[in-house]
Amino acid sequence: MSELPHTNGHAHAAPAPVAPMLSAELRDRITALLPNYPSKQAVTLPALHLVHETFRCVPRQAMVEIAELLDLTPAQVHDTMSFYGFFHQAPIGDVRVWICRSISCAARGGDELLTKTCAKLGIHPGETTSDGKLTVEYAECLGICDHAPAALADDGRIFGPLEDESSLEAMLDAVRQGPAPVG
Repeated sequence: MSELPHTNGHAHAAPAPVAPMLSAELRDRITALLPNYPSKQAVTLPALHLVHETFRCVPRQAMVEIAELLDLTPAQVHDTMSFYGFFHQAPIGDVRVWICRSISCAARGGDELLTKTCAKLGIHPGETTSDGKLTVEYAECLGICDHAPAALADDGRIFGPLEDESSLEAMLDAVRQGPAPVG
């Protein structure tokens, strides 16, 4: 371990280098996007999506590495990431569910649905269950008013109308089983 001199006469260990978080394959997928966009900065959003799909979050180290790949500062990557509500820095559950609070859903009990769902799971909106299976968040509008009050899983499953205890339990049973199979 290399030592760095310090002005007070004590030596301190140099900080250990941080291992790359993004695999070579993920870096290649990000750089493969470059010809499809007018600038490197325009690749920020799709790069964040690729990282989030891989890790179920975008940790700080991943933001730093995206910035390096795209010749940006980590603050520029963070600005893009923080603008959108679907990127998290901490891991989210295997399934992420949004419960709608739009006017249509609110009029049909959307706020109560969010409260009941979180109470049943022992979490607050934006949190993940202790087993890491489920993250519940609210959405201002899911665009599925015909299902009000409604919920949407991040794998595309729509739930609603969730008007009673049995429909809520059916949704929770479905999402606790994990993401829907692809295909």
